[in-house]
Amino acid sequence: MSRPFRLALPSKGRMHAPAVELARAAGVEVEVNGRALYQHCSQWDIEVLFARSDDIPAWAADGAVETAVAGRNQLIESGTDALELLPLGFGRCRLELAVANASPVQRVADLDGCRVATAYPATTRRFFADAGIDVQVVAIHGSVELAPRLDAAEAVCDLVSSGETLRQNGLRAVDTVLESEAVLLARPGLDERQQAIARSLATVMESVLAARGKRYLMLNAPDSALEVVIDLLPGLESPTVLPLARTGMHAVHAVVDRQQVVELLGPLRGAGASSILVLPIENLVP
Repeated sequence: MSRPFRLALPSKGRMHAPAVELARAAGVEVEVNGRALYQHCSQWDIEVLFARSDDIPAWAADGAVETAVAGRNQLIESGTDALELLPLGFGRCRLELAVANASPVQRVADLDGCRVATAYPATTRRFFADAGIDVQVVAIHGSVELAPRLDAAEAVCDLVSSGETLRQNGLRAVDTVLESEAVLLARPGLDERQQAIARSLATVMESVLAARGKRYLMLNAPDSALEVVIDLLPGLESPTVLPLARTGMHAVHAVVDRQQVVELLGPLRGAGASSILVLPIENLVP
């Protein structure tokens, strides 16, 4: 008997909560109690494991799990041949190359022959090798930003979100090595059944992500105002127009951007629309 399909989620850190939230929205029932490291999801008939984010790509590469949520930076640093199935839109950050504010370095080429401290040595070496620049990569874990101050390196390559940590430590960015976010990944060599589950999981997660920025708008409009009302709607596609039992009236349904709802209500009402209803969307498959 084959083992259950396995999905790994981060057990802690900034990607933990949004990953669990997305999994639940996709129908993967998980309860977080801080102790259980695995749970069975009956709806998908899969096993959900909780692991350290840095370990997840290795689990996928070793075949311990079929799919997982991890940072693209972690996937690339691991050097595994796990496949990225879907970008997830949270956990966005950058692997940034930075030097001390007083450093004469202005561009990447100026670092030729210098030392670069980083917690991502494989990605950093690959970046400089691709650029044809010879540097000494100094692998450190924690407090990477202190390296120039301690004269342990002339530059750092570190993960940042806003860049505020760099500024507070007297550093300035020189170049971006990598743009990262959370991704759904899959191990190579999935069999046909596992591939089908992985594709279905990716499709449902993508539908959840697509729905978050949209709203379903329903309204009634007199035939005399129908053309104006339709022209006001910047929907995903052409709106659906249905005749009402009441003569001279039509119902109009459309999917619109969430941010546009506030801007649309006044003009729609002014054009003659009535019974305007705005609903959240749980899943959207374009």
